[in-house]
Amino acid sequence: MTIKVGDRLPAGTLWEFIEHETAGCSVGPNSFEVEALTRGKTVAVFGLPGAFTPTCSSKHLPGYIQLAEQFRSKKIDEIWCLSVNDAFVMGAWGREQGASGKIRMMADGSGLFSRALGLEMDLSARGLGVRSQRYSMLVVDGTVKALNVEQPGKFEVSDAETLLKQTESIIQYMP
Repeated sequence: MTIKVGDRLPAGTLWEFIEHETAGCSVGPNSFEVEALTRGKTVAVFGLPGAFTPTCSSKHLPGYIQLAEQFRSKKIDEIWCLSVNDAFVMGAWGREQGASGKIRMMADGSGLFSRALGLEMDLSARGLGVRSQRYSMLVVDGTVKALNVEQPGKFEVSDAETLLKQTESIIQYMP
């Protein structure tokens, strides 16, 4: 079953490569429970098939990096880029793209969270294994308030501009 607007996010663990040690986070891959990360927060999440892939690297991630401050001005606490890659790959891709301090590069290494969302896709025939579909969502306190899932091979509705416009209309009606 695919997640839909009004649903709570499923339980899951995501991984993030931490560059600088802080209280509770060591350098290297750290695991985070989705429920704890979204509790009391408004999060823009976008999922994509893979780090370092053409559309993901030239359009999807760069759009969110460019509009990160506008998202923050709309009371978005965090922006997550989620992909079925390991935390080392996501960290390296984030460094290359200049995402640090703007986007949290969240790894779903085994695809379990993408599967729990109902947003996985099998690209094994193309040598890529099971990946995440391309999508974007606005999550408020763990509940999906907007969801945009792309048709296979498309990049038309999960871009940063679309989610930002949806965020503006949703946030204005929140207490």
